[in-house]
Amino acid sequence: MRALPPVLVVADDTDLCPWMEAAAAAAVGQSAGSQAMMDRLLDWGLVCTLRSWFEKAGAEAPSWYRGVNDELVAPALQAMHARPGVSWTVASLAATSGVSRALFAKRFAAVMGRPPLAYLTEFRMDEAEELLCTTDLTVVQIAKSLGYADAFGFSAAFKRHRGMSPNVFRTSTVALAPRLMPSRAGG
Repeated sequence: MRALPPVLVVADDTDLCPWMEAAAAAAVGQSAGSQAMMDRLLDWGLVCTLRSWFEKAGAEAPSWYRGVNDELVAPALQAMHARPGVSWTVASLAATSGVSRALFAKRFAAVMGRPPLAYLTEFRMDEAEELLCTTDLTVVQIAKSLGYADAFGFSAAFKRHRGMSPNVFRTSTVALAPRLMPSRAGG
C-alpha cells in the first residue's frame, strides 16, 4: 500500500477490461452466487485499474512493479520472495538472474531504487510485521524463518527499521486490533 499514490486516476477505457461490464450485468441478473461474483469482479477491477495505471506511469510506477517486469531483476525478486530466509548475497542473486554481480547490482539499484540487500532487508521486515500480527510464532521462530541467526540480530534489525522491538510492535498491534476491527455486536 505504501507504493500507491494517495489518488490515482485511470480514464474510463472500454479496452481496459472489456468483459467486466458484461460479467457485472450477468451477476446482477442472477441471484445465486451474484454476491460472490461481484466481490471477485471488484477485486479484478482493482487489479485492472492498478495494472493500467502502472503501465501508463512508466518510470513513476512502483519499483516492485518495474522489478517484476524486468528480465534481469525479476528472477532475483521471485527467489527472494519465495525464500526470504536464504542467506542471499549479491553474487547468489546475480547467479539466479544469470548475469554478472556488477551488472546485476547496477540494474537492480536502477530499477528498484536501492541495492539488492537493502531491498531484501526491507522485504524481510515487511514479512516480520505480517508474522508478528497474524501468527503466534515466537520472535526466535520468525527470526530463523527470515534468515537471521538469532533473535538478537533480528530484533536489532527490526528496531532499526521499524523504530521498536518486535515484541513492542506485536503488543502495540494487538492493543490496536480491537479498535481497527468492526464491531460484530448488533449486526
